[in-house]
Amino acid sequence: MRKILLNGDLMSIVERDAGMLLGIPIDRKSLQEVTEEAMKAIDRTISQRVLACANPHSLVVAQHNNRFHSALTHANQVVADGVGAVGMARIVGVEIGSRITGTDYFEAVLRSLQSRGGGRVFFFGSSVRVLDLIAQRFACEFPTLTLCGIYSPPFGAWSVEENSRMVQVINDAKPDVLWVGMTAPKQETWVEENRHNLNVPVIASIGAVFDFYAGTYARAPQWVCQIGLEWAYRFMLEPRRMWQRNCVSAPKFLWLVLRCHVFRFGTRR
Repeated sequence: MRKILLNGDLMSIVERDAGMLLGIPIDRKSLQEVTEEAMKAIDRTISQRVLACANPHSLVVAQHNNRFHSALTHANQVVADGVGAVGMARIVGVEIGSRITGTDYFEAVLRSLQSRGGGRVFFFGSSVRVLDLIAQRFACEFPTLTLCGIYSPPFGAWSVEENSRMVQVINDAKPDVLWVGMTAPKQETWVEENRHNLNVPVIASIGAVFDFYAGTYARAPQWVCQIGLEWAYRFMLEPRRMWQRNCVSAPKFLWLVLRCHVFRFGTRR
């Protein structure tokens, strides 16, 4: 174990190979390594694995959202899902892993399960329409895997009773992997608050991957992703939805990283 100072409080987190960017530990592991950890968790040779994705927007939001900051800090695996996070970390000398998108992890875990001959998967989040499209594609692409559940939670706040019922539905399905697809930070904070009541070896918050996989939102072509311009592609397709991230959070992220890692001022306000 090692000690870190988080928002003025001394906390213990499990020692791991990660770099701290804006107070969030971002793993240095490769996609293969985080996928192998997921398989070990499913085999019950290691403890539950919770994965979250960190991009410039989420790292900015975490600076003033304590619940979100805590969720990212306590996730077992945090991957850099954003070329901006990887690039700025390099500029200021913070060593983190290469970019791993939610889609990368999603596909790698499902392929690994299929190569092993089976596994149980649950999709939690998004709309009924999106989940139905996911179920159709999943059945075709992963015939050896069992889609043990899909659940579209109600919009807005949930009562304690409703939340307990949803957790029970997931546990009764006995999934090996729970994919959570809501907007950040709702998905990460929900996972953090419920992970100890979820009897699921692998839980991953992957947000927009639900829409990408369902085909309701188009992901950028592979060559665009490879040159680090997926953010620009999404901005052109969804300017109103992506404006906050690209025009507000992105410049704020640049300033916060410089202030924290170059000028050495605190970030959380």
